[in-house]
Amino acid sequence: MTLRRGLHLLAGALLLIGFVILGLFVDDRPPPVDVALADAFRGQYTRPAGQVADLITNVLGPVLPFALGALLAVLAWRRRDLTVLCVKLAVVLLLCRLTSLVAKPVFYRERPREFPDLSYPSGHVVAVACTGFVAVLLCAWTRPRLVRLAITIAVAATVIGALCRVVLGVHWLTDTAGSVLAVGGVGLISAAWLGLLPLPEDPA
Repeated sequence: MTLRRGLHLLAGALLLIGFVILGLFVDDRPPPVDVALADAFRGQYTRPAGQVADLITNVLGPVLPFALGALLAVLAWRRRDLTVLCVKLAVVLLLCRLTSLVAKPVFYRERPREFPDLSYPSGHVVAVACTGFVAVLLCAWTRPRLVRLAITIAVAATVIGALCRVVLGVHWLTDTAGSVLAVGGVGLISAAWLGLLPLPEDPA
């Protein structure tokens, strides 16, 4: 194992530990920042801001990993030299996406308002973050010149998606932060384990 890969694994483990600690910390009682934001946006889901946020999260949500998964399948079929890469990226995408499905029953956190399903972490934010993470890896291995743009778009989409979920009153701010920690942790560990990290231009 290279030193760089070991550092990625360590960073991923630290992010996962942070995710668990945050989940335990907020499980019983939301911290002041959560309460303040929930109060500030209370009832907005029935108003224009909430309607716009709802439209945005129809795009920046669970549909994204499916779209990227379909793209990876098409790319693997059309470019046989990229088949192994696409399979590895699909595994990372799946593992990252599963974080919300696996973790929600563990923490069993209630939403800011009455809404189906549990709260921590946000499934929508997990979906956006994991799509962005894998898209950056895809660019790094196939179109390195697009990596900075991919990172910018991924970060912006994740922040916008998180803000929309808070505006809609269906998630606490810490739910969205936990989503990013979970995806970052699982993403780094699985990508390093599959040999996707360090990136091809990184020194070994």
